[in-house]
Amino acid sequence: MKRFSSLVIAFLLLFASTAQAKTYINGIDANYPPFAFIGEDGKPTGFDVDAMNWIAKKMGFEVQHMPINWDGIIPALQAKKIDMICSGMSMSPERKMAVNFSEPYYSIKKYIAVNTDSTLTIEELFKGKYKLGVQRGTNEHDLLQTRIDNEDLAITLRLYDSPPMSVEDLLNERIDAIAIDSAPAEDAIKNGKAIKIIGTYADGDEFGVAVNKDNAELLKLINDGYVLLKKDPYWQELHVKYLNAK
Repeated sequence: MKRFSSLVIAFLLLFASTAQAKTYINGIDANYPPFAFIGEDGKPTGFDVDAMNWIAKKMGFEVQHMPINWDGIIPALQAKKIDMICSGMSMSPERKMAVNFSEPYYSIKKYIAVNTDSTLTIEELFKGKYKLGVQRGTNEHDLLQTRIDNEDLAITLRLYDSPPMSVEDLLNERIDAIAIDSAPAEDAIKNGKAIKIIGTYADGDEFGVAVNKDNAELLKLINDGYVLLKKDPYWQELHVKYLNAK
């Protein structure tokens, strides 16, 4: 009887612990493969989604992934509609003024891509009257617009809600080139899109997870979680699955 009572108490304690697990909302760009996108089953997936799912399980919290337009994602975080942004976000100086970031977990390059049959070079691109696609609300958007204004360039920026949308317009010859992060560019090429990289146009960036400046508790959970994840074989499995690593 005493042993039975002990088992009941243990079960109740476990149930109480599970019931008290906090749920955090992760805002994602749902069309930013391979880091975050909607899978064939209609559910969010990708490198960042799977990584945060692992961290949540390991650190004892629940996570839900909420698609949000990228140009409104930081305001959504500041308004506490979401708790974090784990979705391929570059840690730019401007963003660091608005949010706190985790330790960096991935480095990317800033590419210019064109159709495979194009002879356009980066030098020609920035000297001529060309149409250049870029995702709106990104630091790439801000960087290119500032350069165009400061150098009085003849380039016309075409803004898109996601990198895949800019790739499609490039393939349909509605624009001459796209500015795109290395990971989605390489993902598009891996999936048979007829584009090629012609070089970089700026220094690369590092990705981090953004949280509100008053949420030190969550930031610590995330940082501690990544320390554990990077020591686990699953970290390399994610690189192989999503980033074509060997």
